[in-house]
Amino acid sequence: MTANHIAYLELPATDVPALKYFYEQIFGWTFQDYGDDYAAFEGAGLDGGLNGDPNHKPKSALVVLETKELEAMETKVRDAGGIISLPIFAYPGGRRFHFVDPNGNELAVMQIED
Repeated sequence: MTANHIAYLELPATDVPALKYFYEQIFGWTFQDYGDDYAAFEGAGLDGGLNGDPNHKPKSALVVLETKELEAMETKVRDAGGIISLPIFAYPGGRRFHFVDPNGNELAVMQIED
């Protein structure tokens, strides 16, 4: 797997079950639930998830990049002028942080736990 690549797309959700139904009916996506506020989707060409967690959901579609050195990447983002909008936090299977680039786009970087 290539380091520092786009690996995941996360969509904000105010009603995860309704959004799951919508994408299942239209595109045939399947889902893996992780609690009441998160469902990962498959079958879309790129892995992703529907995030309804009020503490962690993005404001708009969120591109998630994967790295093998999360803390080092957080430092690189800061050094290059990015703003950390959500510090490193754990989720089932890994850890990630969110940042805002110099033009106001929010992205995230994740590290999968082995």
